[in-house]
Amino acid sequence: MNGLADTPVMQMLVDPVLYKGLGLGLLLTLQVAGLSIVLSFVFGTILGSMRYSGLPVISQIAVTYIEVIRNQPTLLLILLSFFVLRLSGMWAATVGLTIYTSAIVAEIIRGGLNSVSVGQWEAARSQGFSFLQSMRHIVLPPSVVKMIPPIVSQFVTVIKDSSFAMAIGAYELMFKGMILAAKYWQPPQIITIYVLISLIYFVINFALSLVARYLQARLSAGRGTIGS
Repeated sequence: MNGLADTPVMQMLVDPVLYKGLGLGLLLTLQVAGLSIVLSFVFGTILGSMRYSGLPVISQIAVTYIEVIRNQPTLLLILLSFFVLRLSGMWAATVGLTIYTSAIVAEIIRGGLNSVSVGQWEAARSQGFSFLQSMRHIVLPPSVVKMIPPIVSQFVTVIKDSSFAMAIGAYELMFKGMILAAKYWQPPQIITIYVLISLIYFVINFALSLVARYLQARLSAGRGTIGS
């Protein structure tokens, strides 16, 4: 037993420095990812609605943004936010991720809205509903259920892509892992650090997926088969 406790891995695992470093990195990762998810959902919804509106100028603005941005590397947008906008590491990563993810979310929103049949719009108009009332009571309820899986999948990608922040010196989880790997330099210790980091990412993303399934099931109640 004493021999096991004396191994480099066990010595590292009982060192508070390891957990403090990973904890600080995780905190910044959650800040960047959380802000990016909220902001991209807001802006993506606006962009998706603009593209769906069919109004020539408004729709074309949204199309141009979406097509240009979603064909750019996320890392490039983060680097531009850092060097051009002169933002701090955390905000540069947040802005870069938000710019990219908004374009993806916009397409998901548009696709969800397009899944609603023309007949439902006509039924809403026959009842005297305005555009906003039609969106709220007729269009959004069934389309939101279909949007949840791809939106959550994209948000999982945001959490993973937050590791790009290490390129601009932001002390997120992966960067903290590299610093800890330099401190605990032996190969078994380095492997253990990255295994711990992979477990952290897994737990966060799996929990997000479970929440999404729960929300989808709740919203689908009384509407037939999920995603149908």
